[in-house]
Amino acid sequence: MRKWITAAVLGLLCVGGAANARGEGEAGVIQGRQAAMLLSGVAMGSIKASIDAGQAPATQRFNSRALARWAHAVPGMFPAGSGPEAGVPTKARPEVWSDRAGFEAKAADYAAAADRLAELAAGEDAAAFAAEWAAVRQSCNACHTVYKLD
Repeated sequence: MRKWITAAVLGLLCVGGAANARGEGEAGVIQGRQAAMLLSGVAMGSIKASIDAGQAPATQRFNSRALARWAHAVPGMFPAGSGPEAGVPTKARPEVWSDRAGFEAKAADYAAAADRLAELAAGEDAAAFAAEWAAVRQSCNACHTVYKLD
């Protein structure tokens, strides 16, 4: 299962990167970030399933590290011009760009929580790992509430 998720993550990231490399500019960025957002959901779901199954945090080291790397990349995936004006459907609200400082602050909270999750995945404290997963989820939702259309 882990190999399948890894292959899916890499494949979708390559598709997003290839779209941007073909000269699609902001449209490619939007497609790439949408794919990566879906993949972060897959990672979060896998982590939650392992928590619910009582597995050791170490079983989610890869997913946790991947999530942390994505969290740090989020602000860069929303460059100027990659909103609705790019001509590609997006659920990003205009506030991503008009309230850039607020958006970056929420993204930084997400990255910090994801970093802690990745650190905890290297240990054996399942309760702390589960609590930090909830903190990562909360930081995701806090950003989506303000910066994502329903």
